[in-house]
Amino acid sequence: MRENISSPCTGIKSVAVIGNYLPRKCGIATFTRDLVESLSAEAGNSDCWTIAMNDRKEGYRYPGNVRFEINENDPADYRKAAEFIKSNQTDMVCLQHEYGIFGGPAGSYILELLRELHVPVVTTLHTILTEPDKEHDSVMKQVAGVSDKLVVMSRRAADILKTVYGIDNEKIVYIPHGNPDIPFLDPNYNKDQFGLLGKKVMMTFGLLSRNKGIEYVLKALPKVIDRFPDLVYLVLGVTHPNVVKHEGENYREDLRELVEKLGLSNHVDFQNRFVSTDELCEYLAASDLYITPYIDEAQITSGTLSYAMGTGKAVISTPYWYAEEMLADGRGLLVPFKDSESISDAIIHLLENDASRQQMRIRAYDFSRQAIWKEVARRYMEVFRDLRQERDQKPAARLSSISSISSNGTVQKSFNGNDYNSSGRMKLPFIKFDHLLALTDDTGLLQHASYTVANRDHGYCTDDNARALIVAAMARKIPQTNTSRLDELCHRYLSFLLHALDSGSGRFRNFMAYDRRWTEQVGSEDSHGRAIWALGLAVSLLEQYQQTQLASTCFAKSIKAAGAFQSPRAIAFTLIGMDSYLNVYPGHSEARRSFKKLAERLFDLFTENAVDGWPWPEDMLTYANGKLPHALLLAGQRLKRDDMVQAGLKSLKWLLDIQTGQDHAGQDYLVPVGNQGWYTRGSKKARFDQQPIEANALIEACIAAFQVNRDRYWLDQATMCFRWYLGQNDLHLPLYDVKTGGCRDGLESDGVNQNEGAESTLSWMLSLAALHLLSADHVIRKTEKRKPSELITRNL
Repeated sequence: MRENISSPCTGIKSVAVIGNYLPRKCGIATFTRDLVESLSAEAGNSDCWTIAMNDRKEGYRYPGNVRFEINENDPADYRKAAEFIKSNQTDMVCLQHEYGIFGGPAGSYILELLRELHVPVVTTLHTILTEPDKEHDSVMKQVAGVSDKLVVMSRRAADILKTVYGIDNEKIVYIPHGNPDIPFLDPNYNKDQFGLLGKKVMMTFGLLSRNKGIEYVLKALPKVIDRFPDLVYLVLGVTHPNVVKHEGENYREDLRELVEKLGLSNHVDFQNRFVSTDELCEYLAASDLYITPYIDEAQITSGTLSYAMGTGKAVISTPYWYAEEMLADGRGLLVPFKDSESISDAIIHLLENDASRQQMRIRAYDFSRQAIWKEVARRYMEVFRDLRQERDQKPAARLSSISSISSNGTVQKSFNGNDYNSSGRMKLPFIKFDHLLALTDDTGLLQHASYTVANRDHGYCTDDNARALIVAAMARKIPQTNTSRLDELCHRYLSFLLHALDSGSGRFRNFMAYDRRWTEQVGSEDSHGRAIWALGLAVSLLEQYQQTQLASTCFAKSIKAAGAFQSPRAIAFTLIGMDSYLNVYPGHSEARRSFKKLAERLFDLFTENAVDGWPWPEDMLTYANGKLPHALLLAGQRLKRDDMVQAGLKSLKWLLDIQTGQDHAGQDYLVPVGNQGWYTRGSKKARFDQQPIEANALIEACIAAFQVNRDRYWLDQATMCFRWYLGQNDLHLPLYDVKTGGCRDGLESDGVNQNEGAESTLSWMLSLAALHLLSADHVIRKTEKRKPSELITRNL
């Protein structure tokens, strides 16, 4: 995690909206287009784009913001779309749900996509059934289960979700159907362009189907025309594509025949076109009345009604659920279903009473201002941001299973609670060097990777090459490890450290560009401390005389500068390296003096800053926190300072306590402090982005604590921290990559960072190597037979 200890909470950078999209002709396609464009306008720098559902293999000629297409009947396409979402580092998915636009029984194929996602999902529900069959009920509940929020466009819809499907109210959000933002105009202003000047205009628009009830309006017109012979009824819209598939244009032809029969040819105009939003708004603006004569009450939303109200139309409607809610309080007139006589009376009433009609228009228009697309997009963005913040603090595990690794490197289903074999050794996979080798060239270890491919843009650093030297040196001591290339790696990483040390200043440089130019003259204290740590371990572990002598010489040149260090972690890294060096050369006077001086400085930081409930030398917990108590434990042992040992044990126990969560089964698991805000004393601990370096530091500190008092508690805690890599964490997702031997870069609120950089991979390898060496020493079988609680009480 380097030295940057401030990482602001990330915002919404990318939103993927899934649904139909224009030029596909349907209401959801229009809704999705309007939502995406409004989100793009409202979201500033956020990238809003679309995954479009296709009902035909050739698809449609979509605009550029449609970046992926799904054949609705191909399950593989849904899984590929999920991978596309992940690879595009999407922060949020907004699903437009309508059973009929997805393949499978009751549109169940969409679950193939949703189950693979780890980003928050906000689902807008366009249809909610009150009496669902078994399949529709199951799909709705599963969609709700993998959605973080369900958006409804009516209050009635929220009630149905709660009563019929048992969905918690906390998951449901009301956001109205969006409307274009157009001015409140007199209808006569637009009539001339359509040749309707001097006419009374009534309008219905939308995809034509038998449930629209148009025939009941036609039957009502003769009575109206007797009173208003200048009335024209516009029926605007193509026949619904699904209707065309099953019965062609039969319904439209039936309506035309009825028009002829009733003698209405001069008063009814069927516009068989799918018009643009702009043209639709012009037609609406030219209308005096709008009518939705639907014959089924079970309709929870209607884009046509919403648009009509948004343009300030006087509306007549049958009392389907959405209309009842929207037209309440004088915002429209409701008439009974399939009742032509009542429709006639309502039309005549509104056309005869200009004042009443005008008041109704004003109420509808004013009410709908909250639903212009700009306001709707703003509300969606609020939901997205709230979810993002909530996810950053609260885990949301998906459907992936927890994994562990067997001794041969294969993935098993889960831990069974026994992490030791009959001889007392831990069950550990072999160390796999594939990814470390992939990141290493003839200069050294590259810092970063894009997924598993080395990223040359960021070059190299002393930090990582130091840790790589430790890994290579430790791995040589592990039984059954393939050491064929380890000597070569030790040479390469040691060479990098030798070159990094500036002989004039005695300080290590840290960052080197890919062209082998140092980008700084003096590196950070932390990088210098890590270099000393690596050199001390190299002196202790390497067997080639030339290597140990070079490491020893470089160590001696670098410890003088460390005497002035103030960074607690730099001091800790230095002390750990010095302790290993002094195991080989205990009589080295300068190293002994420097060790004592730095140990007392670190201990003083603990005693000066620690208070009840915060036994820590800083006011903020950041990264690699376990290294501080680790260093205190080593220092206390070497200097025979029990107060240092006790401070180390107490602070380590505290670190573990505040970074431990519990799953639903009551099993403890590691929750490392997140670098999206860290943990400042007196404030809330950041949950994400959890870093592998913290798990490693805790594991090595727990091993050091075990070596102090042989308390099995510390082994159990080391095991818990190790399991974090394997999937026993907030999201139940493994960070260790079995195929490459690498480790992914962190656990984020919506999944795992799929990049496998040097620091994360080395943290994993250091942890694994440390546990292998512990197991090889057979120390697990030598633990005391006391209860952990008794030992902890005694130690602390």
